[in-house]
Amino acid sequence: MGPSGAGKSTLLDVLSGYRTTGVGGAIFINGRGRIMKKFKKMSCYIQQDDRLQGLLTVGENMTIAADLKLPTKMDKYEKGEVIEDILTNLGLYEHINTRGAQLSGGQRKRLSIALELINNPLVMFLDEPTTGLDSSSCTQVVQLCRSLAHQGRTIVCTIHQPSASLFAFFDQVYVLAAGNCLYQGTTRNLVPYVNEAGLPCPIYHNPADYIIELACGEYGEDKISVLRTKAENGKSLQWFDDHETIPTMEILRKRYPLSVMREQDSNTGEEETPQSNQRSVLIRRGFLKAKRDSTMTHLRLIVNVVVGLMLGTLFINAGNEGSRVLDNYNLLFAILMHHMMSPMMLTILTFPSEMSILLKEHFNRWYSLGSYYISITVVDLPISIISCAIFSVIVYLMSSQPLDIARFAMFFAISLYTVLVAQSFGLMIGAIFNVVNGTFLGPTLSVPMMMFAGFGVTLRDLPPYLAWGSYISYLRYGLEGYIGAIYGLDRPTLDCNQAKYCHYRYPRTFLKEIAMSPNMFWWDILALTVTLFVLRTAAFLLLKWKLRAVR
Repeated sequence: MGPSGAGKSTLLDVLSGYRTTGVGGAIFINGRGRIMKKFKKMSCYIQQDDRLQGLLTVGENMTIAADLKLPTKMDKYEKGEVIEDILTNLGLYEHINTRGAQLSGGQRKRLSIALELINNPLVMFLDEPTTGLDSSSCTQVVQLCRSLAHQGRTIVCTIHQPSASLFAFFDQVYVLAAGNCLYQGTTRNLVPYVNEAGLPCPIYHNPADYIIELACGEYGEDKISVLRTKAENGKSLQWFDDHETIPTMEILRKRYPLSVMREQDSNTGEEETPQSNQRSVLIRRGFLKAKRDSTMTHLRLIVNVVVGLMLGTLFINAGNEGSRVLDNYNLLFAILMHHMMSPMMLTILTFPSEMSILLKEHFNRWYSLGSYYISITVVDLPISIISCAIFSVIVYLMSSQPLDIARFAMFFAISLYTVLVAQSFGLMIGAIFNVVNGTFLGPTLSVPMMMFAGFGVTLRDLPPYLAWGSYISYLRYGLEGYIGAIYGLDRPTLDCNQAKYCHYRYPRTFLKEIAMSPNMFWWDILALTVTLFVLRTAAFLLLKWKLRAVR
């Protein structure tokens, strides 16, 4: 414990292995240098903010965690027993059907602990588990930590000014001030320690409050150096009970010989369960969330229907009328804009909130990043296909495009590709930036894409020094694909019923005017496939980099 800015959370980050950059020194476990891979198997880290899946119930959250963390050879009844046991001990069994978003602060904290207890870690790190809770919830959480510790686990947590009764629950305390240790020993010995240091604790004063006041320098900065010298900056062990029995490094190495380590080494994999199991569990969780998620699923379908009807009404019967060819061209570009902006912005806005949960679960070895990435791709595919199909059918029929199954298939393929590429673009931005920066960057980076699509300035009229831009704009391939689908395949002369003269009633004349070839469809599909693959791979690599950079 210590005042704000003393370095409590940083120390916990370092001890748990969460913080790896800007860290010096060595950490020993049982007398030997820490091997991170092994240590992560026997420890877990529960951060200050409760990173839970709000759309899943307590029971579903626990089942998913059990499927990811317990051996696959255990059946669902054995896993159910483990879950039931943990939830009963933590007082959450009555809330088994309550969604995560509807739990109170104390219940969320206990659920965070419950999720990590499933694979029974030996060491648990908790960052400020009592922050933001009322006194009764605080007591429940600390009592829970105490009972877990007395079952043979090591529980390390940071705490901010506990009450006297809460302070008494802890066995040992390490007091920090500006990165230095002022006291290390049992909580009972704290008062005798400050008395011996010539800084007696006033009667009826909470010892925890008093040591924090000293650490803040309220009684003078010199008192901090007095305590630091007395505690030998944490090296003095005399304030522990039976400090003579604390084993040295040498004794620890003898107690845990290398032959014992060999047995622990036999289990190699980084995560608890194989990749195939991780993928199936994460896909199941993804579909469960998608079914209940109003933004990602329901709103997305509604928006596609509404925008489809609006565009269909605005450009009604424009597809087969010779005098409205330019209107139809504008419609195709408007469809392209819709397919670019909606999925991209949706991903930019929703992915950063998933990021914090991914950080926690990935660090605590629930699953690999590859499994997670494949699962979000697979889960989103059906939703993208359904919403894109609904939109395409509405717009295609209302605007009277040629009723030919081959043309519609080409139109739909280009639409779907554009949606998937835009989504990958959004994923790249969402993986690195927060919501505010992402919302600014997404549309800004889309402007050059529109500029080089060949809509305002035809591809023929682009200056030679800017011609390269049209090859990297996926909207150019989208627009060219649409033109191929609607005006290619040797389309016959259009009707001219609404005007005396229709300049573009011959599709060839129009194609020459906009400088697009109707026979490039398969090249456009190839270009969009390559773009999709490149952007998806880039998003994965950026996500991998982000997970490292945060730490």
